Amino acid sequence: MKTKILFFFLMCFSLNTFAQEEIAVERYTAHNKGKFFVSWGGNRDSYTKSDVNFRGKDYNFTVADMKAHDKPKGWHIDYVNPANMTIPQTNFRMGYFISDHYSVSIGWDHMKYVMTQNQTANVTGYINLPADQAGSYYNGDYNNRPVDMSLNGAHEGGTDTQGNPPAFLMYEHTDGLNYVNTEVSRHDDISKLFGLPNTDKFQINLTEGLGAGVLYPKTNTTLLGKERHDDFHVSGYGLSAKAGINFTFFKYFYLQGELKGGYIDMQDIRTTQSNDDKASQHFLFFQRIIAFGGIFRI
Repeated sequence: MKTKILFFFLMCFSLNTFAQEEIAVERYTAHNKGKFFVSWGGNRDSYTKSDVNFRGKDYNFTVADMKAHDKPKGWHIDYVNPANMTIPQTNFRMGYFISDHYSVSIGWDHMKYVMTQNQTANVTGYINLPADQAGSYYNGDYNNRPVDMSLNGAHEGGTDTQGNPPAFLMYEHTDGLNYVNTEVSRHDDISKLFGLPNTDKFQINLTEGLGAGVLYPKTNTTLLGKERHDDFHVSGYGLSAKAGINFTFFKYFYLQGELKGGYIDMQDIRTTQSNDDKASQHFLFFQRIIAFGGIFRI
């Protein structure tokens, strides 16, 4: 009889210990430190007006309060087509959690900036091109002179093919306005606010971050009939801040929406084949981003 009683208590103790061990098992999503993440997504962009200065050997003028917009592609297969996935407005990011709440990441925000051709902007400065250049049509002094940016056939997505006289100006960072940046971000699990019992199945996080980086655009500029420069070039720097919400599914996959804004200052924009020709501008930007990603340990 004593043996049966002792066996009963041992069984109860073993079951209780096993249950406690089960309860003590931590979920994968309970801690982030040491995890890597990578994401890919798309964006829509807005820009403030900016004064853009164009200068070269025979000219120096500023287009005041230039208006510009992005160039969205909508829901398109190119976002996931390896051959074309860098053509739309896209966002790539990869990073590492240095603690449960903080991560460090690097990313590439591929925005597009298109000067609105259907606008009239004031121009101040001078143009004094040699008479044998087609752009000499615009020679003169400008003092807040209104200029129609669609003059002489200028259009968005313009090419080198021009009439005589040529278009005054077509100006785009469409391949693109590339912001290569580093971010430090904070992450907070808010699943309890929604009564979610198992974050390994579904988790909701808030994220905020600050970033800084360089601008590496491929600028498409057709200026006074000159041949355009068509290569990537480090043109300036940017600063940014973001806030977003993250939905993590089955521990390893997530969907993240972000609002991101910042300041861009580009003082060394290549415009034509001549090294003497440059442009400069600074403005504020605002992105709306949707990205898909994964989070994992190696």
